[in-house]
Amino acid sequence: MGREIEISSPIERVISLVPSQTELLFDLGLASKIVGRTRFCIHPKQSVSRIPIIGGSKNFNLEKIRSLKPDLIIGNKEENKKDLILELEKSYPVWLSNVLTFEDSLVMIKSVSQLFEKCSKGNDLINRIIFQFNSIPDFNGHTVLYLIWSKPYMGVGTNTFINSILEKLGLKNVLQGIQRYPQLTDKQINRLKPDFVFLSSEPFPFKAKHKEKIKELTPNSSINFVNGEMFSWYGSRLLQAPNYFKLLFKSINE
Repeated sequence: MGREIEISSPIERVISLVPSQTELLFDLGLASKIVGRTRFCIHPKQSVSRIPIIGGSKNFNLEKIRSLKPDLIIGNKEENKKDLILELEKSYPVWLSNVLTFEDSLVMIKSVSQLFEKCSKGNDLINRIIFQFNSIPDFNGHTVLYLIWSKPYMGVGTNTFINSILEKLGLKNVLQGIQRYPQLTDKQINRLKPDFVFLSSEPFPFKAKHKEKIKELTPNSSINFVNGEMFSWYGSRLLQAPNYFKLLFKSINE
């Protein structure tokens, strides 16, 4: 992001404001240094429960953060609110990622590993992710509508990490050219006529009743529930995503 932060001593106490980056810290072998997380930081499940919760990713508790005395706070431009980040910057070094593409995610992993002098582990992780993604199937240009919310419906447009992952799968986003996360009416969904509709597990928990409603709006589309973590978590969870995509490809094409 072109910002500068200054760290005056080795990092011993870090707070993560982003779930995917919290998981990355664990996978870099930094569990003992994590002193705070959001309530959405749920992986790795067996280890993260011991870490104090400082609130949500957009409404964290400043006083709780201060009580934990962090040496460094790591966040993300999209997932954290600017005014709260600016407030934290008055007292602590705050490192922010800005991840809009698959390539950005690799840069983020490299940068975090450098911050904590874990370059070897970071490079190994990046190489494994690239290797795994080279083996994923190709949807051969089929069109897709990726939905993240209901009432109103919200889809995923361009200039997003999820769109970048769709492109890696060989899918064509029907919201191409529409920025970020547009709201969609029933009529708009009907006119889009995608080959596939992906109903994400997060942030909105789509259920069977929602699937039935979408089917009414676009009856010729294949409607599929998908694991949102695999499409939107841009840290070390990317290691698990290719195998998930292979299973998704198989289930859709059976």
